[in-house]
Amino acid sequence: MRHATALVALVLAASPAVARDARLPLSIGTHTFQVEVAATPAERARGLMARTRLPADGGMLFVFDTPGRHCFWMHNTPLPLSIAFIDAAGRVVALADMAPRDDALHCPPADIRYALEIAQGGFAARGIAPGARVDGLPR
Repeated sequence: MRHATALVALVLAASPAVARDARLPLSIGTHTFQVEVAATPAERARGLMARTRLPADGGMLFVFDTPGRHCFWMHNTPLPLSIAFIDAAGRVVALADMAPRDDALHCPPADIRYALEIAQGGFAARGIAPGARVDGLPR
């Protein structure tokens, strides 16, 4: 029984929701991103604030407990970002570019469960458009 408990603890420690420094690989078509996960209210509120660099294949995945019209802003975020609004089925429903330190709200046109922020222009440069499927999302 002790080995089973240790195995469960090891699996939980390796989980992106638990291991804060871990990167989760996400695929959109032939493109792979290594993303940080923001799954708690505090992590989602902090987002990429105060970051001055982001790897070319990096980003942040926002995970919500329930689908909804979750809106985003760029308060205290110095990086220009693009955001993909993703529904519960893993489909990109909309994309938006967001200006640094802008308090304007960016809201999806439909309910979403996830949002992926990457360096601005990253989706367009890779030919990623609404309707694309995102693989590797946590459930």
